Amino acid sequence: MPVDHYENFPVASLLLPARLREPVEAIYAFARSADDIADEGDADAATRLAALDAYRGQLDAIAAGGEPDDPMFQRLARSIREWQLPLPLFRDLLDAFSQDVVKTRYRDFDELLDYCRRSANPIGRLLLCLYRAETKHNLHASDAICSALQLINFWQDVAVDWQKSRIYLPSDSMARFGVGEDHVANARSDPAWSALMAFEVGRARKMMLDGAPLARRLPGRIGLELRLVVEGGLRILERIEAVGYDVFRHRPSLGRADWARLLWRATTR
Repeated sequence: MPVDHYENFPVASLLLPARLREPVEAIYAFARSADDIADEGDADAATRLAALDAYRGQLDAIAAGGEPDDPMFQRLARSIREWQLPLPLFRDLLDAFSQDVVKTRYRDFDELLDYCRRSANPIGRLLLCLYRAETKHNLHASDAICSALQLINFWQDVAVDWQKSRIYLPSDSMARFGVGEDHVANARSDPAWSALMAFEVGRARKMMLDGAPLARRLPGRIGLELRLVVEGGLRILERIEAVGYDVFRHRPSLGRADWARLLWRATTR
């Protein structure tokens, strides 16, 4: 179920079978703490990158069959070994978080999707490993869902990311619609901004809907969990549209009243 941190991804919700909660929590703890290294606090870039390199060292210890010296990584190592989780997916996450430390602009959509491939898609792929459902068809659909979720998070958090001097909107799209960085800096929501955001919301929605059939292929509570995540992402897009794309003054989020709607959609659509 979405949560405050890493909010568009499922994190050991009660819908998951009990046997999966421990490895999902271990994966989440790793991803959350590494993301916090890249994003939180006032450390300089060199300190952040060094800390992420230390995480790579812990993964190296796991890969070598040794015992990491950090309790969080000891827990992660147990899950990796028990479930045979691919270590390169964890390294991809670290590469994305390291990129966040030094890269603040994206030339085009393909460049942004390459970031999503490493920042978001590994989570879905790891979950499919836990579900023993990592077929080529499922992996492709999972990538679409996870990249869409990452994009949705970017579009709802334009103002938040600006505070970190980041703009994830593709530069070529901004130029196409006549939107400059001054729109973001000055929280200017005008027709040009609305047109850009409508375009990007449409791309994220199509990607989500392309991947959504995966949630019907997965069985039982696992499938329901994913359907709720998909519906939650789509609902955020609706909320972005409902505020006229003015995400500067109205950060779209899910409230308590949304959950009945999401459950209804997840069980009927």
